[in-house]
Amino acid sequence: MSTITANTKEGTLSQGHKKVIFASSLGTVFEWYDFYLYGSLAAIIAKQFFSGLNDTSAFIFALLAFAAGFAVRPFGAIVFGRLGDMIGRKYTFLVTIVIMGLSTFLVGILPNYASIGFAAPAILIVLRLLQGLALGGEYGGAATYVAEHAPHGKRGLYTSFIQTTATIGLFLSLLVILGVRTYLGTEAFEAWGWRIPFLLSIVLLGVSVWIRMQLNESPLFQQMKAEGKQSKAPITESFFTKNGKIVLLALLGATAGQAVVWYAGQFYAMYFLTQSLKVDATTTWLLIAAALAIGTPFFIFFGWLSDKIGRKKIIMAGCLIAAITYFPLFKALTHYANPAIAEASANAPAVVHADPRTCSFQFDPVGKKVFTNSCDIATAALAKAGVPYTIQAAPAGSLARVTVGDVEVQSFEGAGLAKEDSKAKTDAFGAELKKALVAGNYPEKADPERINKPMVLLILVVLVLYVTMVYGPIAAWLVELFPTRIRYTSMSLPYHIGNGWFGGFLPTIAFALVAATGNMYYGLWYPIIIALMTFVIGSLFLRETKDVDITTYD
Repeated sequence: MSTITANTKEGTLSQGHKKVIFASSLGTVFEWYDFYLYGSLAAIIAKQFFSGLNDTSAFIFALLAFAAGFAVRPFGAIVFGRLGDMIGRKYTFLVTIVIMGLSTFLVGILPNYASIGFAAPAILIVLRLLQGLALGGEYGGAATYVAEHAPHGKRGLYTSFIQTTATIGLFLSLLVILGVRTYLGTEAFEAWGWRIPFLLSIVLLGVSVWIRMQLNESPLFQQMKAEGKQSKAPITESFFTKNGKIVLLALLGATAGQAVVWYAGQFYAMYFLTQSLKVDATTTWLLIAAALAIGTPFFIFFGWLSDKIGRKKIIMAGCLIAAITYFPLFKALTHYANPAIAEASANAPAVVHADPRTCSFQFDPVGKKVFTNSCDIATAALAKAGVPYTIQAAPAGSLARVTVGDVEVQSFEGAGLAKEDSKAKTDAFGAELKKALVAGNYPEKADPERINKPMVLLILVVLVLYVTMVYGPIAAWLVELFPTRIRYTSMSLPYHIGNGWFGGFLPTIAFALVAATGNMYYGLWYPIIIALMTFVIGSLFLRETKDVDITTYD
């Protein structure tokens, strides 16, 4: 087994190395800022680019466009991981940051649906795909780069600074959005001001490129290249040898659970507050930002702690605790953020009585399908109103009806109706349903006076702490699982399949599950099941790595 002699085994880092790590981390913050802008503005983007679709489809389609950036991240990991293992970490950084920055800037100047029709969402998704490809090449390089500079025994600590960059990028995007929204006002912001945070990314791109130009190549890679020992076929060596088994275990036993805990604690919590609990966007962003500010130092803490007790114990504990506590925590969010929903649901439960065979899974990503069954009409109206409901079986062929407490509202069959008749019946049904919901004390939005902000913040902080437990040590664990010659490629793919697919699709899958069942908490089953899977597989089949020697070629 070949080894690399480098200063990574020394007890301290030089000032030059600290500067390099700082520059790498700061550039990554800007890249995550670019990527998270879309997630934070998904609801507004749905109106701008998917206005030709119905409201429910527009929001789901906007989430899918958000997830499209995640879907291609594994492909970016393969492409840029291969480049990083063959030609170096530094040059790969420069390519990824330029692709990301330009794609984000172009979103800011892209005409909306009203201007160019279906070309608008199509171009938007292409730009999201380019962002995802760039991000797929970013993380593995940053984690590898920092770990290969860090002293032995401190890799968890030093790579944890990279782990903060995603949260800091989200935090920065929320602050910029909030500042622009506050300055312009809600109406102007939703009309055109939302573009400003995207346009500002061109400035961040210039700063990031300048920072990346200051970087030196990893000393381990430099020595390996000088000796002619770098991999000539990193994809083959990573995935089509015995190393492929470790890649698969790293995905299922580490990154999949880490990803769903991360996205549940940050994005799903944000969507849950705004979409399900009807808390206004500004209040939600302020609370999320505060929780991130409080929780971010714990990335460093758990990275440091992983150097002492191991990576595996902390990540497995985070997955298990999150899975056990998600239901009570999100129910507590409802209690403290919008208690009127729980009160109304308890006192006047909404029930759809329908033939189960007529109730569809209302997922319409292209906005062309019309749901005309009486059950679909009733459930769509309740879902749009943010009202939890249950479905009770009614006799076959019967017309669906909604009961809200003691009040009953009859639905209707829309098949075969003329457009004018369908609209008239829909309006009449909506008006009757609204009266029933008002009588049942269902709120149209969260009452600011009843939001217990300290308790909501506390719950959000707990969710962020779970994120720091699973995410803080993950970079060091992945780096240490693979040899230097194929490290960039090997660690990038499981990370980005885990975070790009398992994590990135969490909002879309969770909200589709909620819409299908009427249970506002049903979407939590997805992250819970994935986190438990990771806990079992990781506990049984992955090794602890904190004391391994990463200076080996193979």
